[in-house]
Amino acid sequence: MKREETIDYNIKAAWHSIARMYNQQAAKYQGTMSIGFALLNIHSEEGTPATKIGPLMGLEARSLTRLLKSMEEKGLISRKADKVDKRSVRIYLTKEGKKHRDKSKETVLRFNEAVREEIPANKLNVFFEVVQEINQLIEGNKIYDKVLQ
Repeated sequence: MKREETIDYNIKAAWHSIARMYNQQAAKYQGTMSIGFALLNIHSEEGTPATKIGPLMGLEARSLTRLLKSMEEKGLISRKADKVDKRSVRIYLTKEGKKHRDKSKETVLRFNEAVREEIPANKLNVFFEVVQEINQLIEGNKIYDKVLQ
């Protein structure tokens, strides 16, 4: 089987294309796709507990720490102790962070609009169904339980 015929190759190739496109857009504003994605995962008014951002983005603690530090240095976020649980830290968007968040949201929406303009809804529905089934198959953790023949 050629790599171009494998499911994982095609998913990864598509994701890399998307990531490259988002990074090119983010670079126009001295950002990265990761920063944009983090901004989209921080509640604009109430802030978000730092411990919730990592799982939302699929990041390990170390990577999240570096990302948040970079965002804080760029003036996009601030950290404050949680009003209820003083042991917890909440991440808040600064005024500049909100501007960058709006630009990130606009970028994501524009990509989705462009795809929806080019690909019929029935094809996209099948795509979403297939991706959900692949995720369920992986989460079920039964792929390698069966002996490969």
